[in-house]
Amino acid sequence: MDRTVIIGTRGSELALWQANFVKDSLAAIGVTATLKIIKTQGDRILNLSLDKLEGKGFFTKELEEELIAGTIDVAVHSHKDLPTEHPPGLTIAAVSEREDPSELLIILKDCVDVHQKLSVKFAGTVGTSSNRRKAQLRALRPDLEMDDLRGNVPTRIGKLRSEKYDAIMLAKAGVVRLGIDLSEFHVEELTPTEFVPAPAQGALAIQIREKDTALHAILQQLHHPEVAEALAIERTVLKQFGGGCHMPLGCYCRKHEGVYQVFTSKADTEDDLPDRMFITSPTTEGLIDKILAKFDKSRKIANKVFISRELPASSYFRRVLEKHDIEVEARSLIRTVPVMTILNPHILQNVDWVFFTSKNAVEYFFQLKPQFAKPVKFGVMGSGSEDMLRRNGHFADYVGESVDTAEVAQEFAKIANGLTVLFPGAESPMRSIHKALSAETKIIDLPVYATMREESASGTIADILVFTSPSNAEAYFKDNLLDNNQQVIAIGKSTGKTLNDLNINHTLPFSPDEVGLAEAVFGL
Repeated sequence: MDRTVIIGTRGSELALWQANFVKDSLAAIGVTATLKIIKTQGDRILNLSLDKLEGKGFFTKELEEELIAGTIDVAVHSHKDLPTEHPPGLTIAAVSEREDPSELLIILKDCVDVHQKLSVKFAGTVGTSSNRRKAQLRALRPDLEMDDLRGNVPTRIGKLRSEKYDAIMLAKAGVVRLGIDLSEFHVEELTPTEFVPAPAQGALAIQIREKDTALHAILQQLHHPEVAEALAIERTVLKQFGGGCHMPLGCYCRKHEGVYQVFTSKADTEDDLPDRMFITSPTTEGLIDKILAKFDKSRKIANKVFISRELPASSYFRRVLEKHDIEVEARSLIRTVPVMTILNPHILQNVDWVFFTSKNAVEYFFQLKPQFAKPVKFGVMGSGSEDMLRRNGHFADYVGESVDTAEVAQEFAKIANGLTVLFPGAESPMRSIHKALSAETKIIDLPVYATMREESASGTIADILVFTSPSNAEAYFKDNLLDNNQQVIAIGKSTGKTLNDLNINHTLPFSPDEVGLAEAVFGL
């Protein structure tokens, strides 16, 4: 190209990084570019939260106006900041690779409480101006206070440093791109499947005039069509719900092993408990309509749901179902009892890892008041076990989040092979994790509890039955048959295998926790 391309950008450190990234990418294909800094409404007004600003495109409107006027050739945006409707005459010519769209919860170290989910101290104050983040945080931690936080990434971190907040939330992408050192804080990374990001989070949009066909052709060398395909799903969901960046909506699409997976979180307001949906499809055709149908408020999901676990009133699963007037019948069909009262300290002498496959294993193990001879690491299967480990004052060094035990076993084997691993658990354990460990790995099984069935397990008229362990599934179907209108959900593949052996059709959630189970109920 025989002209110098003018790139319009906001003046924040992150916006300049993004613009220079595009400038360097153009230079790599022989195109010279220069930057023009443009101030937007979102940059000028910092005393209001985004939902208090009028209109849309708080961080993009002025760039688009200069693009239309011809004073710049390219506008570089954080894709998530763009309104779903483009001004006439403009188009997105290219979409960048997507940085990890995870969220970071950044906590002052003296405000960390390991006993709490997400590690922020009870009733702590979290800084964020995102209604999406507020709604999802409140769903997981109703005790937390939310306080608006504006400014660029370094400014927000500076406000945490000055102790105006106990914690703040930021997109991981911005922190990574700026290379910010967060070692002075406690940082928890929330993956996009557990904390659903804003549509198009982590990607850059390169916007030009539609008539600039020569530049459009050149920019195809920077375009990533597979990213654009996933972002199109996310942004179409946002558009169909009539939302902007202030809507409490998260949507994340990815293609995994040839199948599209879409995670959606939607609330009416920042104070509302979000509904979560997980849906899969071999094609994008009709996918948007399926998602919208699941969120149709006129849809009756169920009258009653049975779950084979006791649930407190504070349970996420109970709260999200009762929000939709669904009765929850929560009762375990088994009981557990300890099998030892004293722990031989020699068992722990050379242990490197302790791995728990259930929260019962965590609870009964720590009742024995273990004393380790050296520092050990803890691995857990699922967030239920992780929460119980927290209650006993320990962080998990590894959390197996998949419903597929074999997948978790392979992941854990990569970090634990050749070491000594203690497995506290039930008598006659399934040993699912053990199978992936190498012969050089020393495995110690430690029975700490026994499972006992109730003498009889009464049936239920619930529309949906959720089984949280193989033993509960066995106990129920020993005495009961499945009604033709009842549907079944298994918490993971081990429970699913038991149901397969009993010839019971069932659904598996994406994750073996209460959020995953709720997603599965709403997805039926």
